[in-house]
Amino acid sequence: MTSTDGYRLGVMLGDGIGPEIVPASVRVVDAALAAVGADPVDWQELPLGASAIDEHGSAIPDATMATLGELDGWLLGPHDSAAYPEPFRSQLNPSGAIRKHYDLYANVRPARSFEGGAAIAPDTDLVIVRENTQGFYADRSTYAGTGEYMPSPDVAVAMGIFTRPAIERIARTAFELARRRGKKLTIVHKANVLRLSSGLFKKVCLEVAADYPDVAVDDFHIDAMTVHLLRRASSFDVVVAENMFGDILSDMAGELAGSLGIAPSINASDDRCMAQAAHGSAPDIAGQGLANPIAMILSSGVLLDWLGTRHGDQRLVDAAVRIEEGVRAAVRGGVSTRDLGGSASTTEFTDAVVAAIAG
Repeated sequence: MTSTDGYRLGVMLGDGIGPEIVPASVRVVDAALAAVGADPVDWQELPLGASAIDEHGSAIPDATMATLGELDGWLLGPHDSAAYPEPFRSQLNPSGAIRKHYDLYANVRPARSFEGGAAIAPDTDLVIVRENTQGFYADRSTYAGTGEYMPSPDVAVAMGIFTRPAIERIARTAFELARRRGKKLTIVHKANVLRLSSGLFKKVCLEVAADYPDVAVDDFHIDAMTVHLLRRASSFDVVVAENMFGDILSDMAGELAGSLGIAPSINASDDRCMAQAAHGSAPDIAGQGLANPIAMILSSGVLLDWLGTRHGDQRLVDAAVRIEEGVRAAVRGGVSTRDLGGSASTTEFTDAVVAAIAG
């Protein structure tokens, strides 16, 4: 889709607080695009989650999955698959099914603290780039099946898979991002113990580094990295890791920056991208106007940046900057939801962001 035609983006509200934070994100995206003079988005809402089970007999109907392939990107609200009735509860959750179907191999999770927020490490400004299809998460490592099996009731085995092509592409994603940021990349691994699997991850990342002589590279074992992140988060820029290590580090980085409620995330392939907040569906506060929409709003901004970079559309990149600046202006001005110490409702906070973007 060319920028002159406008972009077509899917909207899947999901469960819990999803129907509150996803529409808030749509409002903010629309405001940011208008502010930079970009064409408006053609939004297409698609059924997913518990409501889709009730109406279509599937948490992710075939029509939803097929339509996603016709769009430029998607916003996915959180889902509460643990609360689904069987057999849906035991199936691959909607997010995992989409990631697997469209080979969304790169999970990119920025962590940047907010002035006026509640960051443990106020100078945090880094991005975790997580390989999203293999590694130690068994459900993503196989064409069919879960990657886990039990040869006896007392023995459970899970596969961890590492392949050169998958490592090369996530490494290049991380290095390209580092070039756009601080030109510094950290490889996280456990090659001292997992010499073949994690050793291959480290080895291939270092091989790819030869194509990026302008990017400074270092590496740490995963256990040491957790300590370094706690002690000096501000010294890291882009961090690349396999699936499970990346998941753990990105949650930790999000908390250091303030909370998972402000942690954005995208899942991307070479030609498709899905914005998805790092947090869950928070069913305990759903429908009460208490939800913090920051993570979903910022995820939508990262999606715009990804689209703008891929299509050479500077207006989308500028709109992404407007979104982050608008969110930061709202928090800095004392408007925040209850989880960040404020009293604003979801709608009131969104209003403040839209006003900051327009102003």
